[in-house]
Amino acid sequence: QVQLVESGGGLVQAGGSLRLSCAASGSIFGLNAMGWYRQAPGKQRELVAAITAGGITTYTDSVKGRFTISRDNAKNTVYLQMNSLKPEDTAVYYCHADRRFSDNTSYYYWGQGTQVTVSS
Repeated sequence: QVQLVESGGGLVQAGGSLRLSCAASGSIFGLNAMGWYRQAPGKQRELVAAITAGGITTYTDSVKGRFTISRDNAKNTVYLQMNSLKPEDTAVYYCHADRRFSDNTSYYYWGQGTQVTVSS
């Protein structure tokens, strides 16, 4: 069992910045990739960014150059630095993590979500 606790959401003006944090606790053995998804009202949940335990990152095209994902493995924490925010970034942001084992068994976990609102 893994608990993901998110923080850092809030209300900002367009062009502003926020940093989201997600700390994993519990049965973290086998913790592998971590990332961030977001879901705006009436829209499908989408992947924003992800990072492997080895530091390999991926981003959705709409945030490249503006968002940076990073992690501190010693703290079991993943971050999302969001710069040059746009109103279309408004959504609930969810932390995601998976645990993987040598037999390829995988377990998936979600945070509770944190609201990011960008005003124009």
